[in-house]
Amino acid sequence: MQNMSWVQSMGKNQSLAHAEVLSAHTNSAHTNSAHTNSAHTNSAHTNSAHTLSDADFMRYSRQVLLPEVGEVGQLQLADASVAIIGLGGLGQLAAQYLACAGIGNLTLIDMDKVEVSNLPRQLLFSDGDIGLNKARVAKQKLNRLAPQCTVTAHETAFNTETVAHHLASILQAKQQGKRVLVLDCTDNFATRQAINRSCIEAALPLVSASITAFSGQLFAVDQMQFPSGGCYHCIFPAQTRVSQSCSTQGVLGPSVGVMASMQSLVAMQLLLSVDSRCDEPKNALLGRFWRFDAKSLSWTAAALTRDPHCDVCGPKEVTPSTKMHWFEV
Repeated sequence: MQNMSWVQSMGKNQSLAHAEVLSAHTNSAHTNSAHTNSAHTNSAHTNSAHTLSDADFMRYSRQVLLPEVGEVGQLQLADASVAIIGLGGLGQLAAQYLACAGIGNLTLIDMDKVEVSNLPRQLLFSDGDIGLNKARVAKQKLNRLAPQCTVTAHETAFNTETVAHHLASILQAKQQGKRVLVLDCTDNFATRQAINRSCIEAALPLVSASITAFSGQLFAVDQMQFPSGGCYHCIFPAQTRVSQSCSTQGVLGPSVGVMASMQSLVAMQLLLSVDSRCDEPKNALLGRFWRFDAKSLSWTAAALTRDPHCDVCGPKEVTPSTKMHWFEV
């Protein structure tokens, strides 16, 4: 693996709820324990010694009622750390979903300022925010929307010079055995390549989404859990010529919202899942490349394998060449 110095350097520096909801609390902890325990208790980072407060149970009751979440899952979300790179149409909405869903720590990274052309699809921002840094504004508003979430804002570009600083808290949380995730919500090809390489080198799970005009893309990478699924560079090598973006091709706000919602949904399911080697739902999320056609409202998906010649992720002697088997979803 090349360019590991930034990762190595980081290693050195190191009131009462409604009766129905309370009943769900009890069922989550006892009646449904067979499912919840099998899904969560064996996790390396389970807060079995803690419980949700009544206020938190009331707030997150609709999530906790899901057997795939339960009280233990909600506590895992509260202990998780997520970095969101890009606070545009995708990132600002994903940040709201994750913060309000109970994610404990969010790191927001974006150097851009709010522009008037952002407002039709970046609904976290308003006219009064024009000219202000997106990450800073998002932090301020998320602090009011979800005060239980600790939000850190970085107002500089993500690149090889800033990656160690930007991902310091995520790497620290990972070293502590906590659940971590990176969301790529950018619309710049070079930045997306840099994010992908950084996540591969640091063994950080990555959920990447994008949309231009009526075409959306979504995939998740986790080299620790599903290395044969490849990476962004396997699909789009660095030498790929990319000329399309929202600024040149245009996009409809609801289309962006669909992709941000799906990206957030994948992120939450990955954070809630246990080891993918024995967990079918998580396997279904990794090693897949989804495309969304916003005109026909249809999804297609490709099953991926790692490119043996990938400069970023591939042990070249192990994996066959990258293949994409398309099927309707």
